[in-house]
Amino acid sequence: MNLFKITAWAAAVACSALAGSAAQAQGAKLKVGLMLPATGTFASLGTAIENGFKLQVAEQGGKLGGREVEYVKIDDESDPSKATDNVNKLVKRDNVDVIIGTVHSGVAMAMARVARESGTLLIVPNAGAGAVTGPMCGKNIYRSSFSNWQPGYAAGEVMGKKGHKKVVTITWKYAAGDESVAGFKEGFAKATGGQGQVLKELTLPFPNVEFQALLTEIAALKPDAVYTFFAGGGAVKFVKDYAAAGLKKSIPLYGAGFLTDGTLEAQGDAAAGLLTTLHYADGLDNPKDKAFRLAYAKTYKLQPDVYAVQGYDAAQILAIGLAATQGDVKDKAAFAAAVRKATIDSPRGKFTLGRNHDPVQDVYLRQVVGKENKSIGLAVKGLADPGKGCNM
Repeated sequence: MNLFKITAWAAAVACSALAGSAAQAQGAKLKVGLMLPATGTFASLGTAIENGFKLQVAEQGGKLGGREVEYVKIDDESDPSKATDNVNKLVKRDNVDVIIGTVHSGVAMAMARVARESGTLLIVPNAGAGAVTGPMCGKNIYRSSFSNWQPGYAAGEVMGKKGHKKVVTITWKYAAGDESVAGFKEGFAKATGGQGQVLKELTLPFPNVEFQALLTEIAALKPDAVYTFFAGGGAVKFVKDYAAAGLKKSIPLYGAGFLTDGTLEAQGDAAAGLLTTLHYADGLDNPKDKAFRLAYAKTYKLQPDVYAVQGYDAAQILAIGLAATQGDVKDKAAFAAAVRKATIDSPRGKFTLGRNHDPVQDVYLRQVVGKENKSIGLAVKGLADPGKGCNM
């Protein structure tokens, strides 16, 4: 057999193998591992993410990349100490094709480590840990939500432009809180020309909700305003406690949007008028959001929030990538190329993914009006996470 024939034969074998792989992928079910909180302070967030994801899959006819979707679920309990074991169960025991998760940043970092080691496709529908799309970034790791830096940075710009010079920050002492405050300080410094002062950075352990001593300290410090990052049940109690302490009347409270997203019903009047920054808001005037909200309400008898949007867009990212690979999750290069050149038509407004696979997106300034986080304008347009430490 001459060299030309050998080369032709080898090419034919390679094409046959690729075709066989695609055909095999098309025939087998797509196993999606949902590693989300089903209990604890973030349980409602996990439910909204799952609802949003499944709504988009239903809109795709129950298939992604030509493959019927099968779900495997694990309650991560928002517990980083259990995270590695939990994600390894999905990868090694259940042999999932893709992992969707999670809410808690500490848990997400453990998931990213396993995803890097195993090569399993991971899409993060909430947790904003900078490391996930920073030093831990990879061709198989994506985020459909935000980095902790983004809403914090936007809030810092807003507060600085509103003339606040002396501020206090308060959050749980964990990765999300630390990174949100770091982003806030960067945006605040930029907006105040370096003249703004952070009087104190107050923290308490996650998921502690005993705020009284810290609220007393805020009252004594008398800042111009307070920036906070809380979510879920903790956000409900903090907003109510802040108002009950009489601080809301004298010291304006700002937050990353998770403070009031999915929590307004429980917060009641205590949340009225609060300003937050986030990549989603109520009352966005775009066709995609109107259709999404209607479909979500009809399917789940609930109004969607940012967590539902992030779950929905995680499925959109997966659908775009698998369409390009004909359902083959192992073709990471083609999957990444398709997703990175795509403009994702999201309920939040159209966005793209940056070089580190984190959304490049508008961040809205929202105000609580009744039971809605109404958009009152843009805080920052097309904000990209810096992706520090990402070499991909």
